This record gives sequence, C-alpha cells and structure tokens, in this order.
Amino acid sequence: MSKSQKPSAAEWVPATHDLARLRAAAPACRGCDLYAHATQVVFGEGPQDANVVMVGEQPGDEEDRRGLPFVGPSGRLLSKAMEQAGLDRDKVYVTNAVKHFKFLERGKRRIHAKPSGIEISACRPWLEAELASVEPELIVCLGATAAQSLMGRDFRITVDRGKFFPHHWAKQLLATVHPSAILRMPERYDEEFELFVRDLSLVAQKLESIEAAAKA
Repeated sequence: MSKSQKPSAAEWVPATHDLARLRAAAPACRGCDLYAHATQVVFGEGPQDANVVMVGEQPGDEEDRRGLPFVGPSGRLLSKAMEQAGLDRDKVYVTNAVKHFKFLERGKRRIHAKPSGIEISACRPWLEAELASVEPELIVCLGATAAQSLMGRDFRITVDRGKFFPHHWAKQLLATVHPSAILRMPERYDEEFELFVRDLSLVAQKLESIEAAAKA
C-alpha cells in the first residue's frame, strides 16, 4: 500500500453474499494494523435471514479472547435488555463496525481504546458485506462509532437517539447508546437501562409492524 492510499479491507473481502465465506476470509485481513495486536478477528454472529442487525463499535477483551461478538459484560447487558424489549437475540445478527480489539495495556489488563476514523473506515467493507448478505429490515447502531460509520461523522446520538431514519442497507436505522456506556454509569444504571430498553422496544414494535405489513 502506497502512502497516498488509505487503509482498507476491501481487497480481503470476497465477492460473495455467503456469510460463512465472509467469516472464513476475515482472519486473513490486513486492512489496518489492528490485526497485529488483537488475539483474533471477531466477525458477526447470527442468522443470515435476520430481520435486525445490531452494530456495535468493536470487540472487547472477552470477545477478543473468545472470537465472538457481544459475549462479555456489554453483551450480557444487551441480551437482558433485548429480552425485556421483546427481541429474540437468536433471531438477530450482531456485529461490530471494527472487527479487531483495540486496547492499551495497563499491567495485566487490556483497556479499551477507541478506534480511529481511519480504522473504522478501513473496516467498513466488512460491515457493508455483512449488511449486503443479511439484507435486514432494520439496523440498530449501538453507540456513536457504529452510528457515524453508517450515518456519517456529523450524526449525534445525543440529538437523534431513538429515531428511525431511512438507510440504503435496510428499510430503517435507529441509533441508541452502546451497552458499555450504561455499565460506565453505575450511579445512573437503572435509569439508563430503562431508556435503553425503551429504544429496543421501539425496534421490536417497528419490526412487528413491518412483518405484519408483509403478511397482509
């Protein structure tokens, strides 16, 4: 890659709509430098016929070690909120805007580090390939990184949280907070969790109306 070229995963993304083939190809990606430090790539998980795709920021420490998305503390909170909102996680495809864990070492601990705009952009071909393969009715962006990856850098969750927007990768897109943000506010946990469930309930209601219209 020349210095004038921006990092991109595009050359490692196979031309296919088969999620199994995409997942098999992802470990070879060298689209940015994050692969050199992470334990492994963490690709999306869920059914290819999912009507809802949830997109987070990046894998966390536990996800990096296990190779699965949303299986750590944030994932457990997400599952709890989805259950209360009436969303079946087994029928939802979950993934991240960035597929490798970016971190800072603090002794024996690995502390989450926010991916840069270059890293988010470099990984976007994988996310777009996943969305093209699943063809969801709804996309749920969990946190600012996911929302800005799909809606542009000017998108603000503080302004447009819980609102539906048309999107070319789905009928509609909604953005809410990332579960990790709730975990970082223990003094406001109950209030923030309730708001998070409210947002996911909007997704469940919207999905119900879309499915009902399809059957009519």
